[in-house]
Amino acid sequence: MRPYTLFWCGLVSLVGASLTFGDLPPLRTALLVFFIPMMGWIAGLYLADYYDRTLDTIQKPQRPIPSGRISPTEALMVGSLFAIAGLLLTFFLPLLTVALVIIAAVLVFCYGKFTKTQGLLGNLNRGALTVVTYLFGVFSLGMPFASIPLHVWILSLVFFLHDTNSNIIGAIRDVHGDATGGYKTTPVLYGIKNALIISSILSVSYLLLTAAITVVTHVFRFTLYFLGLFLLGTLVLCTMYFILFKSLQSLTRKQALVAHEFFVAERIIFASAFIVGVVSSHIVAFLLFLVSLVLTLLSQHLLRERYELT
Repeated sequence: MRPYTLFWCGLVSLVGASLTFGDLPPLRTALLVFFIPMMGWIAGLYLADYYDRTLDTIQKPQRPIPSGRISPTEALMVGSLFAIAGLLLTFFLPLLTVALVIIAAVLVFCYGKFTKTQGLLGNLNRGALTVVTYLFGVFSLGMPFASIPLHVWILSLVFFLHDTNSNIIGAIRDVHGDATGGYKTTPVLYGIKNALIISSILSVSYLLLTAAITVVTHVFRFTLYFLGLFLLGTLVLCTMYFILFKSLQSLTRKQALVAHEFFVAERIIFASAFIVGVVSSHIVAFLLFLVSLVLTLLSQHLLRERYELT
């Protein structure tokens, strides 16, 4: 299930709902908006491991399917259960969200089956999936399109750029195995240095766009809280780039993995910044941030290295 990746999609969806509502949505809506994308994400991970099972035998034979601990059929069955459960829960929300779940399922299938191996097309696919997740939260309140503030629509581009970028960085640690297995990811096609340049451009773009929205609009009720986490996330992001560029000539899989772990932490901080900037209950907003960050970092520490490397 990769628990260190789960909270990001739930937070992104909750950001969309909170920005549209102007505060934390009613409890039932907030819980559904937070947990349904996580269930879809889990289903997508099972599907991705199913499609990657041949590639994983080359570089990651310790993973559940190539190691034989889980059969491909079992992976499909468990992933399907999560997908069906998430879809059924979506019927407690406006019908438009059901359509978004179906769109998300198509994007997940396209990513796992086709675009993941096609360079930037795969990265853009992942960015589009995150936009759908964000819009899932936006449309969960049933508001007419005309009533949704302009900045809510613009911020969908921020999350598109962010996760397109994250997907590029995530592929760097697997560049040698992907090349051997015939996966034409962005680092494989253009080299790690050029992939980092593309990533840097995307990072500057989403950070500047976020800053511009903060200055021009009145999106945040608690701007100082937002800026505090926004700057913290930017610092973590800069640390990631320092690790990668400093080790560029002799980058190991371990170093690339550590760098991406910084990006995983930045994702939680970045999404949480929007929530603490909007939600009136500071205790709830900061508690959600801290719990999400601690569980993400703890699960990375306990699980990720042996899942990815050993």
